[in-house]
Formats: sequence, structure tokens, C-alpha cells
Amino acid sequence: MKKKKYTPKYARINTLDYVLSGLKRVGSLPTVGVELKLKNHSAMDTVIKGEANTDHIDVLIAAANMGEALARISPALGSDWLPEIKEAQQAIKTMAGRGLARKKFLFTGPEIKVFKQFMTIHDAQLDTCTVQELETAIKLVQLTIKNGKADKIVEMA
Repeated sequence: MKKKKYTPKYARINTLDYVLSGLKRVGSLPTVGVELKLKNHSAMDTVIKGEANTDHIDVLIAAANMGEALARISPALGSDWLPEIKEAQQAIKTMAGRGLARKKFLFTGPEIKVFKQFMTIHDAQLDTCTVQELETAIKLVQLTIKNGKADKIVEMA
């Protein structure tokens, strides 16, 4: 009989702090909310300047996926904006596929307009969602990718 390796269970030191921090709004937290928005907007600016690499595209794809997940887990976080979020996901997918083929990541004019509108929506989502909702959205995105239900940008040969 094979024995399993011992793995200790995680013990939360301060449960009350954990619960209270989960109820805080992401937009009110200087490190999480502001840094996340800066990272997203910095990647967008780099794409617009024509200096983007795959890391910048990954940030924008993650933002688009997070926007959809937030809208799906809570109607108050933009479920009425799902068509616009899907349109932004399609724009980044099209641009990334084109960029991988040409080695230069650039939006077309209509794609920039669509994605800028999405960034406004996503900023509002981040301002109003709680830390707990953000964590749930991250888990939803990870689960979707793990289960192979996420759209692939480029099919690997």
C-alpha cells in the first residue's frame, strides 16, 4: 500500500480580518485597485504606441476575461454590458492573432474604440466590486481556462 505524502492544511491566523477584507471595495484599496488599473492602462497605452509585446497583450486579455467574469458573477457588476465586453474580447483576440502573425501588435481604429469603452467599463467594475467578488472572478477565469472552455487566440499546430 502506497502512502500519500503529508501536506499540512492551511490554517487562517485571523479569520475576522480575512472576512472584513473580503467585504472592502477594490477601488478603495490603494495597492490592489490602483495598481491593477495602472497595469491595465499602461498595457493599453503601450499597444496604442505600437510598442507592445506578448506580456502587454496578456494583461489586456486577462482584463477582458476578468471583465466578463465579474459581469457573470454579479449582475450589479455590469451584466448589462456583456455584449460590449464580448465585443472587446473579440477585438483583442483578432488583434493578438494578427500581431502574432506580423510580430507587431496594433489595434485597428474600430478595435481601439471598442477596447477603450471596455476599459471604462472595467474601471467601473473594479471600483465597485469587493475583494471577495474579485477573487471569485479570478477563480472562474482559472477554471474556465483549466477546463479548456476559453477561446484560443492561435491554434497550435
